[in-house]
Amino acid sequence: MLDGEERILRVSEYYKLGRNQATLKFIDVDIKNDARLFVNARAIRLLESEWGEHCEYLLSNFFQTIIDSIRVGDGTAALTALQALREPNETHLGLSAGESDGRGLGPQKAYQIWKSLKQSKAVETGLLSDLEDTVLLVDGVSVDILSDVVTNIIRGPLITFTQETCEEYGIPMEKGVASGPVWNPGARCWEEDFVSLPLPEGEKLILVPKSIVRVDADYKVGQYYRHYVLESMKIDEIARNSELVYTIKSGARKGERTVTKTSLEKKYGSQQKSISIDYTNKRPDLLEKYKRDHSAPTPALTHRQIAEAQGLQLPDWKALLQAVTSLEPGRKQAYLYEDAITDLLSALFHPVLVDPEKQSVLHGGIKRVDLRFTNYARSGFFEWLSRHYSCSYIFVECKNFGEELGNPEIDQIAMRFSKERGQFGIVVCRNVENADLLDRRCKAAAQDGHGFVVVLSDSDLGQLIEESKEGLLQTYEFPTLRRKFNQLIM
Repeated sequence: MLDGEERILRVSEYYKLGRNQATLKFIDVDIKNDARLFVNARAIRLLESEWGEHCEYLLSNFFQTIIDSIRVGDGTAALTALQALREPNETHLGLSAGESDGRGLGPQKAYQIWKSLKQSKAVETGLLSDLEDTVLLVDGVSVDILSDVVTNIIRGPLITFTQETCEEYGIPMEKGVASGPVWNPGARCWEEDFVSLPLPEGEKLILVPKSIVRVDADYKVGQYYRHYVLESMKIDEIARNSELVYTIKSGARKGERTVTKTSLEKKYGSQQKSISIDYTNKRPDLLEKYKRDHSAPTPALTHRQIAEAQGLQLPDWKALLQAVTSLEPGRKQAYLYEDAITDLLSALFHPVLVDPEKQSVLHGGIKRVDLRFTNYARSGFFEWLSRHYSCSYIFVECKNFGEELGNPEIDQIAMRFSKERGQFGIVVCRNVENADLLDRRCKAAAQDGHGFVVVLSDSDLGQLIEESKEGLLQTYEFPTLRRKFNQLIM
């Protein structure tokens, strides 16, 4: 560290959690400075969980409130709602250089956005249909501003996530902390309250799930401008045989009439956002085509992407596995085993299984499951599984037994399944002595309609680690899991 350079102090270090980014479900930010990562609205829409659905509802409700107010001519209501937006320094995400300093979103930016929305034909026609469209069609909205807007709107659920995460990891919280504006979808207005939150170095901290952050927006105005707007403008110029049209004199395209993008920008200017807005008003089909072509959301960030964005190390797979295998089998170290398995599987299955929840409550508290993941897969084994079987959630039971698993252990996790929650689970144990008998037990449960249970021993976990080292982790196929699942259905 250079003289005068402030040391980076991450949440995990400040609170001595004994964990790193790979095993944490939130972005492990520096408690002073911002990480160049952004909350992504489309990422939230992908979360098939109650938390994700609540956030999506808030986003839609706020956006529709603004649009409806403008359409009926009540500009004051829309402006009032927008002016409550502030740069959420407490998340430590975004573009601020140095300490989070509140630059960017505020009353002036809110007025700019409001003015652009009021003048937008896309609002009148309904072409502006989602909050993320504003990156393309609303002056003043960029990836960092959109991230800040989204964070403001879902501040309530983020506070809840922070409180639950603090309880899980033992992070101390202070009572009576000002929540900041929280969107009330029923009253369609902002409210404030006093809540419990962590205050590292006396500054409010709100944690953000790593499943909903990205390094950029899904929609990019530069991409839309260059590959859609300018290309369409080129066709217009050729159709009018304008002064910009020339004939190629040589080469494979000899005799072809064309227009250069340079000449278009010289004639119409190079302000990408304003030109895109004006042209889209004339050609709304262009935006619709762009959105169709980019309908696939950006996948969740990999370990490598998060590490590069924050200057962190990649997961230490050897240490994660050793934390499991070094424990003595038996009830005495059962809780340590559960913690070690949570860390290992959280790292191993990220980013296709996200938001691990320990001791997840089912049936109003009547039942619990050791560990529950939200299935976020868009490729690989778990995506395939979601297309053929119910598996919105993936359940895990941890058995630090010194003896063989029996029917009760298989039945226990199967009783946590349902068509709504999911019908696939994993039992993690130390060793399997009679693999054939255990396979028959799991297969019998599947054939009887009780769901699909895969058992992973210490050696299986080691095999999954080896597969990840061979690069198979990036395809998210998990050959060991697929082989075991095939044994249940073949």
